[in-house]
Amino acid sequence: MARIAGVTAAETRERLLRAAADVFAERGYDGTRVADIAAAAGVSNGALYAHFPSKAGLLVEALRAHGPRMLATLLAAAPDRPVTDLLLTVGRQLARPRDAHGHLIVEALVAARRDEDVARPMRDYLGGRTEWIADLVRGAQARGEIDPGLSPDALAHFCLLLAMGSALVTPGLHGVDDAQWSALLTRVVAALAPTDVTAQRGATQ
Repeated sequence: MARIAGVTAAETRERLLRAAADVFAERGYDGTRVADIAAAAGVSNGALYAHFPSKAGLLVEALRAHGPRMLATLLAAAPDRPVTDLLLTVGRQLARPRDAHGHLIVEALVAARRDEDVARPMRDYLGGRTEWIADLVRGAQARGEIDPGLSPDALAHFCLLLAMGSALVTPGLHGVDDAQWSALLTRVVAALAPTDVTAQRGATQ
């Protein structure tokens, strides 16, 4: 059977993705069996395979559905807010503890180093995230928020590195004072402004 009686295929798929996110976060990729996810979702192994061809594919889809999406959430809530403000807000959260699903990216990255079945969809996932951020940067450059001389792809890559690194270097391993971290990020984000704007700010200070 491909789904639970009385439950739509879309609802079954969402139940599987949430169960996968929970189990992967708790047990890690290598410590998780497909049967564990099916049991947590309340479906048979056959129902799981009707929606997802492999554990590897399920890991990346769970990351897409339930991984960190703070920037997208903030943008949806305030679409006219300057991108630099959004980046600063997200950046301030990077040094703070994450919920369990916030570490899904770590499981996916580690698994991708050993398993090409995970590496392939992860390349697509990270490529899509990077391009999405690069598009935000291009829009900000067109509006005069960010220096047009900066590479959108390089800045998107930089943002991705910060986000990935913060998932690995957690506050439990190395904490940093919120005020000091915020002050540093404020300077970094200010440096993204067009050169003439930066010069004007310096002249008025």
